[in-house]
Amino acid sequence: MVDMRMFRDEVTGWAGGGSGGPAKELAEFLGVHTAVLLEGLSDLAAVEALAAGRSRDLAAEGVCVVPMGGAMSVGRYAGLLGPSGLGLRLIGLCDEREKPFFDRGLNPAWAPRPGVFVCTADLEDELIRALGPARVEQIVQAEDELRPWQTFVQQPAQQGRPRHHQLRRFIGTKKGRKIRYGRLLVEALAPDQVPAPLDDLFASL
Repeated sequence: MVDMRMFRDEVTGWAGGGSGGPAKELAEFLGVHTAVLLEGLSDLAAVEALAAGRSRDLAAEGVCVVPMGGAMSVGRYAGLLGPSGLGLRLIGLCDEREKPFFDRGLNPAWAPRPGVFVCTADLEDELIRALGPARVEQIVQAEDELRPWQTFVQQPAQQGRPRHHQLRRFIGTKKGRKIRYGRLLVEALAPDQVPAPLDDLFASL
């Protein structure tokens, strides 16, 4: 079955030096008109979780969410997918420190102008602050990670740090954990807790 995941995989291969032919054919077949450029897989997990929570089928709407494997790749992906490539509308979500890559990689003269939604620090920080550290710790415990978390906060480097900074660091310490918690933290949000960058991104789609 042809689906948006196949298109995303073809775009990734194209960005890595492959042929763009299959991606072009799939974009037309699937009716893709918008690409949301994300830094990585944890952002993808969060965006997909919010879409599910809001009963939105982004693929059916012609929206492809593309994790680029790092903000430094935004110029390459924008060139392939934007007005000079497939002609898709481009939207971005990035961390504060990565915004310069998006500023350089997205041409402000393109029409429609690419919209970039910027997280303070990063998306994990936004989600932890939205939920509050106590709620995030409950989620950590529900994931059977209370003991690793307690061991982590006892490390000398963590002494005296604010709880939400400790949680943000903990989520990033193990492979795959950021992806898992990207989904879990979004699923735990009440509708009025969705961080502004995510909420604004969805409002633009």
